Amino acid sequence: MSEVELFPGYVSRLGLGTIPHEDVETYTGLEMLRRLIAGLYPAPPISAIMNFGLSEAEEGRVVFRGLPGAQHLNPLGGVHGGWAATLLDSALGCAVHSMLDKGEAYTTAEFKVNLTRPISPKTGEVVCEGRVIHKGRTLAVSEATLKDGSGKLLAFGTETCSIFPIGKLAAR
Repeated sequence: MSEVELFPGYVSRLGLGTIPHEDVETYTGLEMLRRLIAGLYPAPPISAIMNFGLSEAEEGRVVFRGLPGAQHLNPLGGVHGGWAATLLDSALGCAVHSMLDKGEAYTTAEFKVNLTRPISPKTGEVVCEGRVIHKGRTLAVSEATLKDGSGKLLAFGTETCSIFPIGKLAAR
């Protein structure tokens, strides 16, 4: 695998890929996210396409950093709302991921995004923080904010995730 720069200053030494499913049985969700940050796994392919990456993880909380670019523009010249939604979905889901036990997986069941300010390539680096507000046995709910470098709110969202044993994912 070869190095990939996700955006200036954020490089994945192992290129792009996914976490091996067998590691889900070996590590907790938080351990896997910390291994991803440490460069022990390749970056998810979506990170390179969307110019963002995971930078912090603790139980129930994650932080992503991203850089909107010209390739994310809509026809009117603003960054497409889908870029912010994808970044928020990643933070919302990974916040839940940070609380998973060994052998557990998750998927987004529902999410809602509110865009509060326009985003452009001139916005610069953004920070997206996700937090779990409830985790049960089969469902978790999280919330996230997307802010610019000066702390202005660009967007926020909420998400419900389904939690299930990894064996059900492999059976699909």
